[in-house]
Amino acid sequence: MSDALSYRPKTGEIPTTPGVYRFRDATGRILYVGKAKNLRARLSNYFAPLHSLHERTRRMVTTATGVEWTVVGTEVEALQLEWMWINEFDPPFNVQFKDDKSYPYLAVTLADEAPRALVTRTEGIKGARYFGPYPKVWAVHETIELMLKAFPIRTCNNANYKRAMQSGKPCFAGQIGRCFGPCSGLVSIEDHRTIVNEFVSFMGSHDKKLINELTQQMKEAAAAQQYEIAGKRRDQVRALNAVLEKSAVVLRDNVDIDLFAVEQDELAAAVQLFIVRGGRIRGVRGWMVDKELDVTMSELIDSMMQTAYNHDALPPREIVLPELPDDAQALETWLANLAGRKVRLVAAQRGEKAALLVTAGNNAKQALMLYKTRRSSDFVARSKALEDIQDVLEMPAAPLRMECYDVSHLSGTNIVASMVVFEDGLPRKDEYRRFNIPESTDDTDSIYQILTRRLAYLKPEALAADAVVVDDTTTDIAQVEQKRAKFKYQPNLLIVDGGQPQVAAAKRALAESGVTGIQLCGIAKRLEEIWLPDSDYPVILPRNSDALFLIQRIRDEAHRFAITHQRIRRKKDISSVLGEIAGLGPARVKVLLQHFGSVARLKVASAAEIADVRGIGPVLAESIHAHLRS
Repeated sequence: MSDALSYRPKTGEIPTTPGVYRFRDATGRILYVGKAKNLRARLSNYFAPLHSLHERTRRMVTTATGVEWTVVGTEVEALQLEWMWINEFDPPFNVQFKDDKSYPYLAVTLADEAPRALVTRTEGIKGARYFGPYPKVWAVHETIELMLKAFPIRTCNNANYKRAMQSGKPCFAGQIGRCFGPCSGLVSIEDHRTIVNEFVSFMGSHDKKLINELTQQMKEAAAAQQYEIAGKRRDQVRALNAVLEKSAVVLRDNVDIDLFAVEQDELAAAVQLFIVRGGRIRGVRGWMVDKELDVTMSELIDSMMQTAYNHDALPPREIVLPELPDDAQALETWLANLAGRKVRLVAAQRGEKAALLVTAGNNAKQALMLYKTRRSSDFVARSKALEDIQDVLEMPAAPLRMECYDVSHLSGTNIVASMVVFEDGLPRKDEYRRFNIPESTDDTDSIYQILTRRLAYLKPEALAADAVVVDDTTTDIAQVEQKRAKFKYQPNLLIVDGGQPQVAAAKRALAESGVTGIQLCGIAKRLEEIWLPDSDYPVILPRNSDALFLIQRIRDEAHRFAITHQRIRRKKDISSVLGEIAGLGPARVKVLLQHFGSVARLKVASAAEIADVRGIGPVLAESIHAHLRS
């Protein structure tokens, strides 16, 4: 493939000012929209030698047949124009945000003559004020029930309201005590609007001042022996306190922020938004992102802001992010223009906001894992993935049984490996296996060793007394027979974690075993490339393909399984080393490791520092210090 793109503009033709650029294909469709502070510097990255580009970027620029740009005055204008064009043209190579679920909202239709409260999943109701999103629909209904006790407003639909106002007869919901609007005949339109404004004010701020005012009115009414009014105020206070108790308190009462967390890998990203109002988590929203191009965190944050905020969903005064984007100042200006007031972007490093960011990050991590698991577990997607793998690897049949191998070690010590098994695209955890590797020169040697050991169980002579053993030395024939039964099924496809060197080592083990009918490949993590034996070029699967998701999932599962085993080995090793010291039992070993937090810190600690640990005296501390350095 030639490195020259026919449509590449001359460098001198590209301005050095801020602007927005668009790549188009032969049909005129816009493939990608991007912004730049310096158009010439940014576009030069796309026209670098093709072999140096990320595979997905290379696919985009080779699919395109032209590039054009629009110069603007500032970064803020570039951000605004990029947002408008992404929404208008929906370019396939831009980041695509998808809600991981449809969230319910509490909406108050302020544009109506008599606004009503309703539960909705539609965000485009004209003139409505939205609260949420809520994680569950029952949470919205529960909030409305409580709020109606404090602020009785309309709940009936528009048709019933219109019929009731024309006939003068209360609406059906009003007749059964479920609607408190003008249509119920209990309140005027003007008084109802006042109650609605109080409803919206409290839901928007959760300000306790209103509760204090109602409490004072209750006391004054009771003192004046107006017990009916006092009872009504009492019920209102209880309802509002119940609403506040339903919201988790995470920050100070006067804190209103939106907090974003991101968890991503090479193919996808999960975004979690925590909506905090009055120091309480008022709603949680999540998006999944299929990343067509290799976007930076800064570009992903820009896209998050463009997705989260518009004229119906305005940003708060402060937004907490995992890190500040490169164009943070321009982004703040754009958000301020949208909100009509100052908006500040911060990256929480410590304190209560950083702690909440960790919680949101854990939610994002779980969402990403769940997204990938559900995608690879879907029967239709799974079947398509297996068919695609068969076609790409030119296999005679779909790989109904796949085994993946990964090696884990700590600076060359405690070398372990894992084998995970997927059948029909689903994990078979009962057939996962762990390998201990006493000695190895590098990862390729480790791959060769474990595959030699595994493939030995597929040989006819595997029942010989000198059969290779998996976990520990085994000499008993019955034990060998038992182990062989667990390894007797031959895989259709062997996958190793790595590129050409690892695949070459696996191929050598497969050839020496004499076992045939097994396809082999490796997956290199950097670009998610699929490497085949004796191939100078990798196979590149479309990054949104189900086949790549399935291969990536089995690789990640092998990595997780190996890491878990390696950590267990490390913990056992240090515990047994410390257990050799006279006077140091399991309880004191546990206290030592808890105090220092890691083995590395314990090893570099001085005798005096060790002696500071509860239950460790100076003499024992000297023994530990000397033993760890011997």
